[in-house]
Amino acid sequence: MNRMTLRAALAALAFAALLYPSPLTAQTAAAAPEVKTPDTAPQAAPVSEWQKQYNARLLEDFPWLAKFKEADLKLAPPAAGENRVVFMGDSITEGWHFDGPDGSFTGKPYINRGISGQTTPQMLVRFRQDVIALQPRVVVILAGINDIAGNTGPMTLEQTEDNLASMAELAAAHHIRVVMCSVLPAFDFLWKPGMTPASKVVALNAWIKANAAENGHVYVDFHAAMKDSRDGLPAALSQDGVHPLPAGYAVMAPLVEAGIEQALKSRE
Repeated sequence: MNRMTLRAALAALAFAALLYPSPLTAQTAAAAPEVKTPDTAPQAAPVSEWQKQYNARLLEDFPWLAKFKEADLKLAPPAAGENRVVFMGDSITEGWHFDGPDGSFTGKPYINRGISGQTTPQMLVRFRQDVIALQPRVVVILAGINDIAGNTGPMTLEQTEDNLASMAELAAAHHIRVVMCSVLPAFDFLWKPGMTPASKVVALNAWIKANAAENGHVYVDFHAAMKDSRDGLPAALSQDGVHPLPAGYAVMAPLVEAGIEQALKSRE
């Protein structure tokens, strides 16, 4: 075969390959899986209006200093001999009725500075404005459950302990007696199920009790008086397993009153 004939044969073969793909190429193309794009992406769980407002407030005023700013400024200094007490806390404190027919402390100079949803870092930032500036004789600190729930992000128990210790130290430095309360029992969170908070609450309370003893603060044990067999709040005391019903506050009131009396006596 001469060169001209060989070139012509190779060209013919190349042209035929373009017109008729090899069996291997055809099988490979046919075996490629069909990719289907879902019609709609998975939908995120709806965010409640309360949560939207809470998230927005965290960006604008993390400790929510504006909540009690005007009320704090309008409050007169304690009268001579007045045993003023400030309660610092979250929704459990905020929902505690102090005055009126159903109030736990009617006629007493007790001031409620609880804010729903708050964690200990938020309380620590507003502690000077909402506690120290009010010149109380005693501060009652009930906080930590929202830290465990991660309301302002994940937190370790050690971080919560540091914040509680800092609030107590600030109070003591300003000659304010400290009543440190145990965190209430909680078996689960309705708004964040599956976080198994019960054992964490027990561990945090053990630290609170030890810290109070070490530093001469008063410890009030709500947990032991209110827990059920699961280390949670029973239905008779709470509808959602976290926030007390009036029956729950009825258990708490005499316990904290005894703690306040003990703290006032220790000033003498």
